[in-house]
Amino acid sequence: MDTLLRGGRVIDPGTDRDAVADLLIADGRIAAIGADLAVPDDAEVVDAAGLVVGPGFIDLHSHVHSIAGHRLQAMDGVTTALDLEAGLMPVAEAIARASADGRPLNYGFSASWAQARALAHLDLAPVADLVAALGLLGDPEWQRSSSPAERRRWLAALEGELAAGAIGIGVLMGYAPRTDPTEYLEVARLAAAANAPTFTHVRELVEADPETPIDGTEELVRAAGETGAHMHHCHVNSTSLRRIDRVLGLLERTQAAGSRVTVEAYPYGAGSTGVGAYFLAPEKLAGLGITPQSIVLVDTGERIADVGRLREIRATDPGAPCIVTFLDEDDPADRAHLRRSLAYPDSIVASDAMPVAWPDPAGTRHDSREWPLPPGGRTHPRTAGTFAKSIRLMVRESGAWSWHEAFRRCAYLPARVLDAAAPSMRAKGHLGIGADADLVLIDPLSSTDTATYLDPTRPSAGVRHLFVGGTPVVRDGALLTDAYPGRAVRGEP
Repeated sequence: MDTLLRGGRVIDPGTDRDAVADLLIADGRIAAIGADLAVPDDAEVVDAAGLVVGPGFIDLHSHVHSIAGHRLQAMDGVTTALDLEAGLMPVAEAIARASADGRPLNYGFSASWAQARALAHLDLAPVADLVAALGLLGDPEWQRSSSPAERRRWLAALEGELAAGAIGIGVLMGYAPRTDPTEYLEVARLAAAANAPTFTHVRELVEADPETPIDGTEELVRAAGETGAHMHHCHVNSTSLRRIDRVLGLLERTQAAGSRVTVEAYPYGAGSTGVGAYFLAPEKLAGLGITPQSIVLVDTGERIADVGRLREIRATDPGAPCIVTFLDEDDPADRAHLRRSLAYPDSIVASDAMPVAWPDPAGTRHDSREWPLPPGGRTHPRTAGTFAKSIRLMVRESGAWSWHEAFRRCAYLPARVLDAAAPSMRAKGHLGIGADADLVLIDPLSSTDTATYLDPTRPSAGVRHLFVGGTPVVRDGALLTDAYPGRAVRGEP
């Protein structure tokens, strides 16, 4: 059904439009924008007066992989949720699973460097499942440097994944930070040849680990300069911590020199990962400025008491999801570190959203198709609230961003990261005539995050309507449980 959005404040970061206007959706695309547009026959009219109308948010870093997770992100204004930092392998299987299950939002995956290495080092057939991939975290065999034959095998696997529709290459370097730095350069060369970006969780900074083979951000910018590849720096807030000024200064100089480097951040002082992650080994915590008590297991709520308990959990269940507090959001200095990562010019908002699960008494994790979500769901609050919180902090509270700038960082810039690798993204992130009708309508007065660490599945407030490919997923603030218009975004190297 065609839809006319009547009288909203239409913001298009692609053309710098910011004016009250009507917007017509026809055949899943934007057909017209202007004052007092005529209503086509049989079109639905949506009163958008008082609402901000803009391109739906594009999350480059979402691990939710489920209907429940997509629904939470829809209520946060997201229309496209892509797993590009970790990726999944085989990408064709990941796309097929999502398509068969149905998704409210558009989806896509990068080629998984970690799973390709596990294939080469362990002869472990990859499974397109994030929980299975998290189980690899405690195995040192995939983390070591590769032999020449192993390196050739996993590079060939990545190349095959790019040909199969992967959007760039996801590199979890922070989980294997003792690998030979020449291997990362090989990944960058492959990406440059395919004109595909890399999405890197960088290895430790030299301040956190003086024995690191190379400073994590230095490695990324060196690869960009030497190969010409587009290198995307994932969650600069959580990998830089209190060294954010040094890291951002380096990135700024690199960008000024012409290297293709982009950066993302999220507005939380705690991250989330598997407890078996390399950087959560007891001997590594001091370099991050944390202790075992900074780590809480997601499924049980247990706060790790001491080094002994941490070693036990890492040995018995390395894939167990946990929340790790790196920065104290109640501390003004730490809050300033977080805000600088968001305020950095052209910094993109990306959630690092984690899977949503309901652990049963036997400890098994399961998904849910119910809405509203049943109580007891466990995840990180960034799954539900990253974009609303970023807007609350940067638009409503500090005035550091205009609404136009918010849409630019949440929709336009992330789409432009993918223009070359996934040409279908050229129709997203803006409101040009003929663009995909992936739209969000937000009440600027009530928009806010509501999820907390104790209640992480509370949906954000303020999204009044959300369309994916012209199909409503949220209407009048209520999620439509029969809406599954999400389509795969595929890489075309």
